[in-house]
Amino acid sequence: MGFREVMDNFLNRSSYKQENVPGYVLDDFEKSQTEITEKIAHQKKVQEGIGKFLKHPLTVIREKPTNVLYISVPVAIFFFVVGLGLIVTNYGLLSIIQGTLVDDILVWATLIAAAPLAAIHYTETKRVYSLESALPNFFRDVAGMNDSGMTLPNAINNVAQGEYGALTDYIRRLNAEMSWSVPFVEALYRFGQRVGTPLAIRSVDLIGKASRAGGDVSEVLRAAANDTYEFFNLKMERKNNMLIYMVIVLVSFFVFLFVIAILESTFLTTMAEAGTKVATTGARGFMGKVNIEFYKRLFSHAAMIQGFFSGLVAGQMGEGDVVAGLKYSCIMLLIAWMTFRFFI
Repeated sequence: MGFREVMDNFLNRSSYKQENVPGYVLDDFEKSQTEITEKIAHQKKVQEGIGKFLKHPLTVIREKPTNVLYISVPVAIFFFVVGLGLIVTNYGLLSIIQGTLVDDILVWATLIAAAPLAAIHYTETKRVYSLESALPNFFRDVAGMNDSGMTLPNAINNVAQGEYGALTDYIRRLNAEMSWSVPFVEALYRFGQRVGTPLAIRSVDLIGKASRAGGDVSEVLRAAANDTYEFFNLKMERKNNMLIYMVIVLVSFFVFLFVIAILESTFLTTMAEAGTKVATTGARGFMGKVNIEFYKRLFSHAAMIQGFFSGLVAGQMGEGDVVAGLKYSCIMLLIAWMTFRFFI
């Protein structure tokens, strides 16, 4: 039974004594114990849920980047509502339909909601890549030193003097724990939990179970090094193989923008001039007056929608994660908006 279960049982017994015995009066010792249990229960609440988020927001967001949406989405909604109110106040209700200001507000609200998640996810992905790429070398070096006759604490102490990128600080903390006589398997499990990447947890679990089963630690470490190396390489190979499809999705967006730019500068402009001439002469023809602003707004909506969702598709195809495509979505949405606001 773990510490949490013991404390829960103690709290339940304390509450039963107070609530179910009529006329029961607590003595000083029981009052102090009740205060302690209440403080522990309060600390437990603080360390979970919204309390943990308020106390350690960066840690919670790093553990799960989508948690940033709890901040960015309300801010985006507030921005959109305030902007919409200012547009209606200054330009009237019809400006929502007739003007493009509401489109601008909607685009920036979308960027406010999505850009923080895209940035944090990109940073976290780079951190995970740096950690997982160093794991095979770390396990292989420890196994080699252990084979040469060093004890595991000495092997890890020597390895901790080297550089393993983002993994270096975690290795040095592992070395510090083993220098305090923490058993190898227990220290390694803590190491895996601190690193927190799926590959690290998987490898540490493999090493721990094999070591407890009585295997040769050096062979186990070498097997873990080969496993992490193959797993990491397969993931990178998949990403490289899908890169061409991701590029096709991104290039198709820019081709779409180019076609719209040509269409607007040649065909639509010519149609609008011809329609104006027909209207001034009073002649009847198949073509009336062409509202070029309406078509420009329609095309801008199509380009921005395509850019945003093409980015999500690119992320899913290239990296196997829709959230990874948000960085492409934000960039292409911004490019589409700027193209129609400043160039077309």
